[in-house]
Formats: sequence, C-alpha cells, structure tokens
Amino acid sequence: MKDKPQWIAVGIVVATMFGLLTVATLVSGDMFLVAEGSDAPSFEAARLSGPDTLSLENFSGKVVLLNIWATNCPPCVEEMPSLQRLHDAMGSDEFSVVAVSTDVIGRSRVLDWVTERDLTFEILHDASGTIDRDYQITGLPETFLIDRNGVIIRKVIGAREWDNEFERGMIQRALDDREQRAKSGGQ
Repeated sequence: MKDKPQWIAVGIVVATMFGLLTVATLVSGDMFLVAEGSDAPSFEAARLSGPDTLSLENFSGKVVLLNIWATNCPPCVEEMPSLQRLHDAMGSDEFSVVAVSTDVIGRSRVLDWVTERDLTFEILHDASGTIDRDYQITGLPETFLIDRNGVIIRKVIGAREWDNEFERGMIQRALDDREQRAKSGGQ
C-alpha cells in the first residue's frame, strides 16, 4: 500500500499531460477528422508522365471517387479492374475516378504497372505519403466519394467491386444531387 500515492501521482501527471495535449491540438486546429460529412482535404500529386501535378481543385464541381492505393497491395491490385470498368461506364465531365499511388518505387515504375494493365482513368503518384497523412489513411486501399462541393459523402476502407449496382447507385445519387437542388431552388 506504500506505492499507492506514487501511482496516484503518476496518474495525475499522465492525465494532465493528455489533457494539455488535447487542448493544444484543438486550439491549433490540427485535430481534423477525415470522415463522411467533412470537407475533403486538398491534395497535390504528380501525374505519372510529365512534370505536371494535379490537385483536388482540378476536379472542382465534379463528383470524384478518390482511391488511395499502392502496387504492392494485393487488395488494391484486385480492385483496379473494377475501377477501370466504373470509369468506362460512368466517367464523364461530371464524374472522375482518381487513384493516387503512394508507392515509393518511383513514378516510372508505377507508370509501367498501370500501362501493363491498360488503366486509363486518372492515376497520380505521391511518393511522399502526404496524402496518407492528410486523409488519415489506416490501410490500403482507402476510397473516398467526394461530392461536387468537396465534401466526403462516403469513406470505404478495403477493396470493393466498384462497378456493381450499389456503388454505381451511390455515385449516381451524388451526380443527381445538383439537379435535384437546382429544381428545388438551390436548397
């Protein structure tokens, strides 16, 4: 029982430090949960060929299915054909499939991988992993359905068959949302 006051003191110190850290994070604005209903963080990633980069702002006004993946991730590789089929079926001026590779192997090797699989949707590269941090990625793949206003309306962890009826219906509802709001006077 002699040690009980010491453990109480340790507990108070730990709780105080946790509380101060939490308050500091909240005050500094660094605590932002990337989840359904939140604004999608901006990102910038390199195009696979050429010096250009694209950002989320390049897709402003569009519904975007943002997929974060890597070539060495088996579930990521597994879902790529369905992303291509989704792009083939629904890609337009109003909807884009955008995949950002976080591979550290280099852009040219990612480009070779993409070319071998005849993937034609927008694939970008972020070897720095900045998008992983900004989108709070917990594992690959992670995919975000982002509406025309830049709001995340769906977050999916893990691989999916993106061209199935359910997923296409979710995307179609996001596409139809603008037309419905315009018909109702913008509300």
